[in-house]
Amino acid sequence: MFDRLKPFFMPQARAKARPAGLAPGVRLYAVGDVHGQDDLLDRMLARIRHDTLAADGLVSATLIMLGDYVDRGHGSARVIERLSTLTDMPFDVRFLKGNHEQAMLDFLADPAAGPVWVQYGGGETMAGYGVKPPAAQAGPQAWREAQEALARAIPDHHRAFLDGLEPYVVEAPYMFVHAGVDPAKPLAQQSEQDFYWIREKFLYSPRRFEYVVVHGHTPEQDYFHDDRRIGIDTGAYLTGVLTAVRLEGQAVSFLQTRRGER
Repeated sequence: MFDRLKPFFMPQARAKARPAGLAPGVRLYAVGDVHGQDDLLDRMLARIRHDTLAADGLVSATLIMLGDYVDRGHGSARVIERLSTLTDMPFDVRFLKGNHEQAMLDFLADPAAGPVWVQYGGGETMAGYGVKPPAAQAGPQAWREAQEALARAIPDHHRAFLDGLEPYVVEAPYMFVHAGVDPAKPLAQQSEQDFYWIREKFLYSPRRFEYVVVHGHTPEQDYFHDDRRIGIDTGAYLTGVLTAVRLEGQAVSFLQTRRGER
């Protein structure tokens, strides 16, 4: 399978020393790109819930979802429903925006963005809401009609969820963001384009950012961890593997759910 996936994956680098960690009693989880894999998401949420309840001495626990909940997978609408109604969990939850949510919002604002969104897998999201995607060569009227149909089909609480997504979260010494950052710029000078879309400039730079960056966006054959970044997009829609990282003190560990597990 991985021969087929090689064009999507970035090579790993040798791991380096871990940075200073979180305050005692604080635990953070982050989950990588879901892309409509609602079955894997449900298993991961159950696992994190169990993991949190089994912990001793926790003062606080927070789950940070790294974005790209929609597209490519046929369960995108179900993923948004699950996340937008997530309650009664033994941890706080923060939701970040990914480039795929941004592309979806772009289409809802301007039907001319539709053809680009569908190239990124937006057709599966539209179908999940009961809207047939226009053909690739369709004209502006077809895209406007699809946009209007999608806007009617999306529940109000789904739209509120999408509109409320955050660009990043900082919990020193970590920064959580969908794609990454420009290592040459301080946080105050970063753009949302960087947060949602950056790739090679971030991944291959030898420069250390002011935080260890926890991110998704770029699928890798397995999770990645060094002193600069922690990458947890394992291509769930292709591989059937959804990955989360658990951060506590100076410890960094990983959780995975796999398609077909019981």
